[in-house]
Amino acid sequence: MIRIVCVGFIVVLIGLAAYAGVTLYDETLQVGRMWETPAVRPHEAPLPVMAGTMVPAIGGELLYRSADPDTLAAPFDLADPQAIAQGRQGYGYYCIQCHGTNFDGYGTVGQSFAPSPGDLRSARIQNMPVGRVFHEISYGIPGGRQPALASTIAAGERWQIIAFLKSLGARP
Repeated sequence: MIRIVCVGFIVVLIGLAAYAGVTLYDETLQVGRMWETPAVRPHEAPLPVMAGTMVPAIGGELLYRSADPDTLAAPFDLADPQAIAQGRQGYGYYCIQCHGTNFDGYGTVGQSFAPSPGDLRSARIQNMPVGRVFHEISYGIPGGRQPALASTIAAGERWQIIAFLKSLGARP
């Protein structure tokens, strides 16, 4: 009987030590855990119902999709401090999980991808025309990890995020 109690006590001790080890690892992990990150939950707010008589006939997403990405221009000045500030907030909502706080592709979700998401401060991204960046954010990168976000992020917010990204400059 004493032997069974001792074995049970040892098992409990090993379990507590394992739990303490995992907890310590979680608390000191540099990038955090997925259950601790902010998330965008579009299903939590009721979606507005569009009237049956409202069907867009001109403009909208079709113009952006059909435009040449290399000549596409932002509808406002990308150097506007207010647009950059709103773009920083949009980056925090939609992009930080993959691209990370250092914009290098090592976010909480992005670090699990192979290949990892692109470095947004790389010379390639910083020298890319803004219309091309808009097109890649909006409609994804064929054969790449960038998802199409046109149905998730409004066009104005996508331009604000680009204003913020371009304000960062290339990594030295």
